[in-house]
Amino acid sequence: MPNRRLIRSLLALLLGGLLALMAPMAPAWSRSQPAPLASPLASSMAASRAIPITEQPFYPELLATASRWADAPLGQVVGDSPRDTLLNFYAVMARVYTNIEQLSGQAASDPGLLWSPAAHRRIEATNQLFALAVQALDAREFPESVREDMAHEAALQLKQVLDYVLTHSSEPITIPDGQQLKELNAQRSQPSQSWTLLDTAITLVLEQQASDGNPGFVFSSGTVSQIQRMFDQIASAPELDQPFASPNFYEGFSATPGYLVPPKWYLRLPLKVRQVLEMSFQGQTLLQLSAALLTLLLYVALVRTLAQRLLHTYRSWQDPSQSRLSGWQQDNRAWYRVLLVLPVLPLTRFSQLFIDEYVNFTGLPLVVITYLFFIAYFIAASFLCFYLFEALGRSLSEALVGLRGGGSELQLRRVSNLVMPVGRVCGGLLVLALIYRLLIVLGLPSSTVLAFSAVPGLAIGLGASKLLGNLFAGLSIQTDRPVRVGEFCRIGDNLGFVTKIGLRSLELQTLESRITIPNSIADEQTIVNYSRRSPGSSAAPMQSLDVHLGIEQRLSPEQVDDLLAIVRAHVESVPELLEPLVSLEQSEVDQLTLICFAMVSLHDWPTYLAVREQLLRRLKQLVEQVRLSTFTIGVSYDTRSDQLERLPSLLQGVVNSDPLLDLQSCRLMAIADFSYNIVVRLHGHQDSLRAFKDAIHALNQRLLVCFAQEGIEIPFPTQLQLQRDV
Repeated sequence: MPNRRLIRSLLALLLGGLLALMAPMAPAWSRSQPAPLASPLASSMAASRAIPITEQPFYPELLATASRWADAPLGQVVGDSPRDTLLNFYAVMARVYTNIEQLSGQAASDPGLLWSPAAHRRIEATNQLFALAVQALDAREFPESVREDMAHEAALQLKQVLDYVLTHSSEPITIPDGQQLKELNAQRSQPSQSWTLLDTAITLVLEQQASDGNPGFVFSSGTVSQIQRMFDQIASAPELDQPFASPNFYEGFSATPGYLVPPKWYLRLPLKVRQVLEMSFQGQTLLQLSAALLTLLLYVALVRTLAQRLLHTYRSWQDPSQSRLSGWQQDNRAWYRVLLVLPVLPLTRFSQLFIDEYVNFTGLPLVVITYLFFIAYFIAASFLCFYLFEALGRSLSEALVGLRGGGSELQLRRVSNLVMPVGRVCGGLLVLALIYRLLIVLGLPSSTVLAFSAVPGLAIGLGASKLLGNLFAGLSIQTDRPVRVGEFCRIGDNLGFVTKIGLRSLELQTLESRITIPNSIADEQTIVNYSRRSPGSSAAPMQSLDVHLGIEQRLSPEQVDDLLAIVRAHVESVPELLEPLVSLEQSEVDQLTLICFAMVSLHDWPTYLAVREQLLRRLKQLVEQVRLSTFTIGVSYDTRSDQLERLPSLLQGVVNSDPLLDLQSCRLMAIADFSYNIVVRLHGHQDSLRAFKDAIHALNQRLLVCFAQEGIEIPFPTQLQLQRDV
């Protein structure tokens, strides 16, 4: 249902917009032009007898010209004199009209719905003749996008205008050749390489021809721009039945599909059906309007589908930042966008050509539709340029990483960070060139387009200085490379990993969030790069990891030594910690602080924090393990001397029963109030504090069993309480 409503809305919008453009603009366009057919000509034609074309002085030469074209159809219409160009154009257009009429009459008798090969050859010859005739028109006044189409229509209309002028003149028409033009210039006060047809605005001028580079006489640009107004003035004139006349030439062309010669299937339709299909509405037939609207709807539907898929890539694809697979995914996404935009270009061009050449839209509606298709084409081309350079930049980055023998995601991000800005700048410049080209194609004067080029300079002068400052600072950072993507650094008061270095800004992933720093500000700040140990180091960049752990329990010197030993052994066994250093520091309150410093090759906060957290937890466990590794065993005073002497060996045997425990020392350190105190130092090789506590638990149980077997008692404190009777 939403799609149906959208299609109906688009249909109504297109139809309403097309009608709104055609209805008011066509009359206004006609009124804006000066009257090309001078009033003296109209009055003379009405007041005097018109001289038939067969009685005009140029008619014998016209016949000779037509005969030459029949023998050599691939000649040159543009001649060295006004007479050559005018008679060539007139004879060739008459021959084109005759060929079209003959082919149209042949369609009714020939079987099939398609033209035969012989008919195709004749149609091709007719098209070539018509193309030669169009070369005699200077169509520079028309916009480039519709110049060819408007020139074709102007040639057809000019033929009918000449039919009227050459057969309704009450005076003999003398068309000068080269010598006569020289004689005419001798009589003029200001010689000119131009000639105007009697009492009309039809002027032929000497111009340099682009086809062969030779000068020749062509219908002037002013004449070509006024042909529509001329044609409107003589459109209501009665049909002519004279040699070389082409009655309803333009009307028949504009009312039928196809280029010049209508398709055979259309000519074979019943007359009543054709009359219905050729019902005119604002200069276009019912068939043309229906076919054009259907084409536009199909075009909009296909482009809408591609646009939805393109937008879906921004919603569904994840931003790659972690893995190698993400880099490939981002590259695939870039090329996928190119493939989505690329079909729009041929689709737009095909739709435009179908409406133009096959449906055969003419006049102002053709101009409007052509403008819309050209705008759509250049918009699609701009997107294609941007996405193409994006995809090429990513593929080039991957290729460079492969050539350097790397393959990590970090290396890919760093190379992309250097290549992608260059590609985006090139794409932006090409898009800017396409915009300027579009303005020229749509008919804006070159001076106006050049005026648009001053807009960037004006923008720079009014407020874009900061943008340029960031751009130059970005180039400086990219060149000097004080930091690179993935490195751990401090920029001003911000500490974190560098995730992106663009032409305008730098992104830093801090512990709390991701911040964006303008390049101009970053370039002025003091940058502390913790990932680089020496200026000329070729090793992979690393980050520093610094852990400080305060020890609340008071430790003996032996325990301190044990702690340093087991911590150093642990940090050296962790593969993520490079070049570890372990030390102790004493605070002002006599509290010890365990310091662990190492280098790590980590380039994102989650991994960095995970390693730091794991190290801190393990250090706390090791401190607790050292505290539990030294304990005191008290035996009663009833213990014999031989038992005291055997006690170290007994403890040694009990400890050795666990292969992960080592007895460091066993000494009688004190004679207390109730017992002999023996201090025991152990060393455990367990992987965790939990396993060490379980080992101590088992050790105590074995000690109790051993002491019971040996008759060694563990005393308990006694207290003497005196009670006085009152």
